[in-house]
Amino acid sequence: MADLRVDRFRAKLTGGGARANMFEVNITFPGYAGGDTEETNFMCRSAQLPGSILGLIEVPFRGRIIKLAGDRTFEPWQITVYNDTNFNVRNSFERWSNGMNTHITNLSPQANNSGIGGYAANMEVNQLDQNGTVAKQYTLKNAFPTNISPIDLDYAQVGEIEQFQVTIEFDYWTNDNVS
Repeated sequence: MADLRVDRFRAKLTGGGARANMFEVNITFPGYAGGDTEETNFMCRSAQLPGSILGLIEVPFRGRIIKLAGDRTFEPWQITVYNDTNFNVRNSFERWSNGMNTHITNLSPQANNSGIGGYAANMEVNQLDQNGTVAKQYTLKNAFPTNISPIDLDYAQVGEIEQFQVTIEFDYWTNDNVS
């Protein structure tokens, strides 16, 4: 029979449970983008702890399907950022994107100078406990922005701060549990 007592549940919920609003994002911008990691951390309104998908290979064998583990893939990572009146964080992401492929010439000056290392960077997203200590850290390897969303302007949005999303692609992630 299942033990349904609330006190047993409380005892199992270590630290009172992980809180979705206790996180930080550390983005190290390439030098040419000029971004500020601390400012970006403060302006980052939302993020995700990254996931991964283990593909499936189905092999027919004598009327049955045998399922085998396939290749791992990583979905794009998305953050939502508050915009300040100086556009500091947005400008950094736009410079980063332009360094990978310029608006005017359609060239990739940073890639030509030093390969992917010229524009890819490692990023961290940390789950914090209720004391502000890092409880879990994910490092996204060889990450770079692929989509900087538009910012909607609207007379009816009185008293709201602008926000925009940035979609990040990366090769893989590591953490203290998986390397």
